[in-house]
Amino acid sequence: MPTKIIDINKSTIKSYVEYLRPEDLEIRKQIDIGYTYDGKSVILFQIRPQWNNPEQKLQIDFAKITRIKSKKIWKLYWMRSNEKWTLYEPFSEATHLSEIIAIIKKDEHGCFFG
Repeated sequence: MPTKIIDINKSTIKSYVEYLRPEDLEIRKQIDIGYTYDGKSVILFQIRPQWNNPEQKLQIDFAKITRIKSKKIWKLYWMRSNEKWTLYEPFSEATHLSEIIAIIKKDEHGCFFG
């Protein structure tokens, strides 16, 4: 059963990232969205060329979603300018991944998309 839960969650994240990505392939060369998933945490990031070396791509993390299996919750973090993950207050946790994605979409405090 846990494998199914992980697959559903990974599918939810993948769908959200596809929603965020620019449709135009030319625009994706300038800015794109990606994610990593290690079985416990999902990290969402922007992909953009380095300003002084466009051939080099940068990965700029903006959201981290961590599953706390023992408590059956998801915790949401945002990347501060000092490159440290900080709990996203006042909506730092939820019982369903879809709730966390809704919080990121809303971005009420401008922490994820500025």
